[in-house]
Amino acid sequence: MYDSWVSRINSRGRIVQVIVIVILVGLVGGTAVGLQGPLSSMIGQRLGVLESIFIIHFGGAIFSAIPLLLAQGGKLAQWQSVPWYALGAGVLGLVVIGAINYTIPRSGATITVILVVIGQIIISLLIDHFGLFGTQVRQIDLTRLLGIAIVFVGVWLVIR
Repeated sequence: MYDSWVSRINSRGRIVQVIVIVILVGLVGGTAVGLQGPLSSMIGQRLGVLESIFIIHFGGAIFSAIPLLLAQGGKLAQWQSVPWYALGAGVLGLVVIGAINYTIPRSGATITVILVVIGQIIISLLIDHFGLFGTQVRQIDLTRLLGIAIVFVGVWLVIR
């Protein structure tokens, strides 16, 4: 009985640890997006949008190549096992940087990030609802719509 009780506590403890790690990684990613926008916009304003996109992706390629080289290529040789349309993710990165470079000088960093997040929320809802790209189906229901409405009200309050 004691072992079962300890097992349940340890299991819950691991779940909490995983949740905390997921939240922290998400916050780090959000911070990176929040910093990337103004920095890429700075490059874009001084050099141009295409130049900014190139510099940012070239820098990203270099910094991702270093650990990949240390891992002796990792699973890179298996790239052909990835669906062809997933390889378009890099092109979408170009769209993100281009949109950020265009939007920040015209509306500011806060509104730009909010618009990017709204776009992410809308497409994420649709992806979840239909289970696209191998995601778990999570139907759009009243609770989710209420949550999104609250987010949109918050967005409106920040933008106005």
